[in-house]
Amino acid sequence: MEKNTIKIGIIGLGTVGSGVVKTLENFKNIEIKTAAVRNLNKKRDVSVQNITDDPFQIVNDPEIEIVVEVAGGCDPALELITTAIKNKKHIVTANKELLAKFGAQIFDLANENNVSVLYEAAVAGGIPIIGPIKTTLRGNIFSKVAGILNGTTNYILTKMEEKNISYQECLKAAQDLGYAEADPTGDVEGFDAMYKIATLANITFHKRIDVNKIYREGITKISADDIKFANELGYKIKLIGLAQKADENDPDKLDIRVHPMLVPTSNMISGINNAMNAVLLEGFPVDKVMFTGPGAGEFPTASSVVGDIMQIAGELHHTDTVLPLHRCIDKDHAEQIDIKHTKNKYYISIKAPNSKGTIGAIGTVCGNNNINLSSILQKGIKEDNTAQVIVITEIANEIDIQNAICQMKEQNIEINNLIRVM
Repeated sequence: MEKNTIKIGIIGLGTVGSGVVKTLENFKNIEIKTAAVRNLNKKRDVSVQNITDDPFQIVNDPEIEIVVEVAGGCDPALELITTAIKNKKHIVTANKELLAKFGAQIFDLANENNVSVLYEAAVAGGIPIIGPIKTTLRGNIFSKVAGILNGTTNYILTKMEEKNISYQECLKAAQDLGYAEADPTGDVEGFDAMYKIATLANITFHKRIDVNKIYREGITKISADDIKFANELGYKIKLIGLAQKADENDPDKLDIRVHPMLVPTSNMISGINNAMNAVLLEGFPVDKVMFTGPGAGEFPTASSVVGDIMQIAGELHHTDTVLPLHRCIDKDHAEQIDIKHTKNKYYISIKAPNSKGTIGAIGTVCGNNNINLSSILQKGIKEDNTAQVIVITEIANEIDIQNAICQMKEQNIEINNLIRVM
């Protein structure tokens, strides 16, 4: 053992935790003293000298200087991390849900106790994004951050396009291959991406974010037809986490949301396929810059976790003060606008009676609600004598779009789907 060996404890030995153990074999100055697991009898492909099913042994161990939390969830993770911080231990975590819901509490406590909380792995797996925003891109004033932040949904949408199959068919295939969980709700309903965009918005705009005010919509309503029609019109459908300034004259107002979007094929994000993730930043003076790579998995995520461990290890025993870049000093809360106050272009898939005047009725409803149409296409007649109509609007107010949809339904015009355009 080297003279300056730093002892750490790992909470969680699942996919990510195992990857961290394997990766740390290359660093002789780090000793994993204890790992905590839920099931001591489970077979694992890694070995740690001391394994326990009581994670409080780790956070209360006076010899452990860095606690690595990769178990996920909020209970008991919140109590474990706050206990560790009160015991003056530095934290490395990949827990996006915990940070999104309790980040302010955790960072305030860390500042009070002069310890670091690093979380590169909590946003985009193996993609380095938090570090660059806080260091090399620190001189920028950002107007937008957007990204594909969930590999499972991106994989499903990619395969729906490639194979022209339904969402349900593709979900089952993804589950069979291990890309989707048995209960995929967290991914396909947008919760995972919502937690991640909350953290990205916090560090990009230096405001505390209320995750409960983020509009969230998953991919379960996306059909193979939607993807086909989007392609014909020059778009790809992606689940996008978006945070942007809502008002140029009021920098405190933020528009933060997660939902499917039609992304123009000219946009760099449209080419990110399968389980890959991407984060696009727009600001001054950098203009646009995109980071892409694997957003999950054993070694990509372990790469970010170990990078954070090494950052802290490099400062331990050399200074008594936590580096400013390791602190979260943002105290102001963002003013987050409701989705109904946003402006977007829209894709509307409509099932309407195949009769004279239907197209005109759609146009009239849109016109009466201050909605200009960019294109309107009829995609054939169904056996039940209904027509498939695709509408792309110009930029319109969300509230006007919702009013128009209600009025169309009143005229026996059925809405198959509404997707915003990036």
